[in-house]
This record gives sequence, C-alpha cells and structure tokens, in this order.
Amino acid sequence: MVFLISALERYFSFIDQIEPTVLFYGLLLCTWILAMWEHYLSYRQYRNFKHRRTVPTELVDVMTDEQLEKSRLYAMEKIRFSQIHSIYDEVEGTVLLLIGVLPWLWSTSGSILSKFGYHNYDTVQSIVFVVIMMSYSTIAGIPWSYYYHFVLEEKHGFNKQTRSFFIKDTIKKMLVTLFLTIPIFSLLLKIIQIGGDYFFIYAWAFIASMSLGIAIIYPNYIAPLFDRYEPLREGELRTSIEQLANKIHFPLAKIFVVEGSARSAHSNAYFYGFFKTKRIVLYDTLIKGYNVHEDKDEKSNDDDSRLPEKKLDKGCESDEVLAVLCHEFGHWSLSHNIINLSISFINLFVIFIIFALLFKRVGLYDAFGFTQTQPIIIGLLIIFQYVLSPYSAVLSLCLTVLSRRFEFQADNFALKLAHGDPLSRALKKLEMDNMTYPYSDYLFAKYHYSHPTVLERLKALKPKKQD
Repeated sequence: MVFLISALERYFSFIDQIEPTVLFYGLLLCTWILAMWEHYLSYRQYRNFKHRRTVPTELVDVMTDEQLEKSRLYAMEKIRFSQIHSIYDEVEGTVLLLIGVLPWLWSTSGSILSKFGYHNYDTVQSIVFVVIMMSYSTIAGIPWSYYYHFVLEEKHGFNKQTRSFFIKDTIKKMLVTLFLTIPIFSLLLKIIQIGGDYFFIYAWAFIASMSLGIAIIYPNYIAPLFDRYEPLREGELRTSIEQLANKIHFPLAKIFVVEGSARSAHSNAYFYGFFKTKRIVLYDTLIKGYNVHEDKDEKSNDDDSRLPEKKLDKGCESDEVLAVLCHEFGHWSLSHNIINLSISFINLFVIFIIFALLFKRVGLYDAFGFTQTQPIIIGLLIIFQYVLSPYSAVLSLCLTVLSRRFEFQADNFALKLAHGDPLSRALKKLEMDNMTYPYSDYLFAKYHYSHPTVLERLKALKPKKQD
C-alpha cells in the first residue's frame, strides 16, 4: 500500500505545476468531453428510435405493430426529455462555476453562521453549505420531475400519483436525505480533520459501515414512509415461492408486496437483507390481478392516495412471477451481490486514497476561486465530481459490462431449475407492460444497459431450452 500511495503521489505532483486557470478549464473541458460522448450515444439511440421497424419474431405472439409504434414513440420522448434535461444541467453547472458560485456560497454560509455568533467553525459552515446546495438542487429539479411524471409518463398511461402525493413525496425525500446526510457528513469531516496521515482508512471504514447500515435501515424504516408494504397473501404464489426458496436453501424471512401502482404502472421485484433475514419485495403491478386494497372497505388513510386500477390484462401469472424470482435467486446463489458490494468497497478505498493525496494541494482550490481558504467539503466536491470524473466513467462502463454478464448467468440459473419457459414469457410481458421498445443502438446499449435487451435474453434462453 505504501508503494501505491507513493507512486500516486508522484503522479499527482504535476497538479502543483499547473496554473490555476489552466487547471480549472482543463477539468471543465474534461467534464464536457464526457458529456458530449454521452450526447453522441444518446443521438445514436434517438436515431435508432426514429426508424420504424416490424415486430421482432421473438415478440410476435404478444406484440402488435400498433403496440410497437406506441413503445417507439414513448422511447423517443423519454430520450429527448433526458437530452434536454442533461444539456440544461451541464450549461447551468458551467455557468455557475464561471460566475464563482462555489466561493460565494461558501462565504454566504459563513455570513449566515456569523449572524448566530458562530465564527471559524468549518464543520458547521460545511453543513450549511451542503443544506443550501441540496435545497437548491431539490427545488430546481421539481419542474423537471413534474413534467416527467405528469406530462410524459401520464401521456403514456404510467403515472398514477396525484399532485398532492407528488408534493408530499418530494418534501419527504428532501427531509429524509437531509436527516441522513447531515450527521454522516459531519462525522466524515471530523474524521478527515483528526485522522492524521492515514485518515483515509478511517474515512473508508466509516462510509462503508454507514452504507451497510443504511442498506439495513432503509427498507425497514425509510421505504415504508413513501410506499405501502403488506405481506403477500396466502395462496398458490406464496406457497410456490416458499417451496422454491426452501429447495435452493434461500434464507427467506418474509415476502412483501409494495403498492407501486399508487405511484406508477411500471413493475419490479427485488430482495434485500443480510445473512439469514432475506426479504422479498414484489410490486403489485408485477402480479396479474393483485390488489393490495382487496377486502378493504375504505381507501388508505392518505386522502390523496389513489386506489390502483385493477388491470387484469397486465402483470404476470404465478409461474411467471416465480420465474422472475428464480432469476433473482440466481443472483444470490452466484454471489453477485457480494461481488458487487466488494467492488464498491474497493472502489471507495481507492478514491479515498486519491482524495488523501489531492485534497491539500492548494492549486485545486485556487482553480475554483478559493484563494484564502481550503475547506474540506470543497475538496470533496472538486475531487469527486471533477478530478475523478474520467475514472468514474471508466468504472461505470466496467460495472455495466459485469452487470450484463451477471444477468445472463442469473437467467441461466432459472433455466437450470426448469423456469426458462415461464421466464421467457415473463420477460415478454414485462416488455409489454413497461412499453419498452425492443430495438436499441448497439453502442448505446453496451455502454448504458445494465441488463441485456429482452431480445438478447430470449435468444440466450431459447437454444438451451431446446436441448
């Protein structure tokens, strides 16, 4: 480790030789190069969507030409919205940097504290700085989020939330985020301040521990603040899931259904938990005909919530839901989650080492207008968001490639347990229910899709199924 740190320190020493202005525009240019690459990929995908095609052979039994056209138009609108939103964010971020918003905001944070008699409290000033930034980010994002849900998604029949639900949801998300962020940031800054030369080890251990803690706390205490969860009712599906879990020795503790239909018509399934306390969560939109309000005489206590529309033509049959869960069990059996967690912790350690080598270099702060002071929070922002952006892009691509490989392996796990045919049918139905356009640009898909396309998955399942 000492050799690695020494090598990296020599490598980063060139930063001290670069003029602050040159360094600033160099980092800004780097972010724009990455952004333009993303826009190029999105352009390729948009051009792919513009071409009208016929229904692929694999989907002719579930999709009509009219449905294919609807999914194509939905895909076009989504990527066009994403492009406009990202361009706006990039231009806004660049303008704010050019006018010196970071040093102004830091100074404003100090001025706010001075009115309350606080002076030279970097940690408290950093928290005020973070709260202001997060508040601005939330408020600035509301129009975009509103348009996405109440115009784009509602136009295509996916948005199920009311406006009051949306407002309450936004406020709750912001409050929960602040509640989690403020103490974590405060302790992290304190660890960096008092941790000595090897503070990065303590900082890494702290953030890793917090990540695990939130992974445990969130589904049990935070997620229920936003969505309604109930145990899966007794019946054929529940029995089949328990039998499958017992067969492969999956440590199943509970099975929940989340009322995703109060928010969106999209569907999903996942499991969470550590050791012998695994819990499965199914979206009610995944299960054909399932209604979390069944046998209820009244609506939810929330007057603004909607009773989900019971659309019997959507969702999966019990054997198809079981096949989807068998795929998820495959991730557990093949230790994919453990591998991903290990990679994330190794990556976290690496970036903390890099941060330790860079955050005291005055040139970085000078480049962003901090000539008199070098706040740790600013160092974190500059290094994580700008200096490490090329590294993050490469890592993201590698993880995407790995994720696609894991998805094929999980599909194969379901196939070996004789769930290949219902899994194929479930993939087709999910493709239809989520109005996913089956054709994608090759390069865009390879760079962005953490899951293979449905056509790739069906192709991988088909020959093995015939053996």
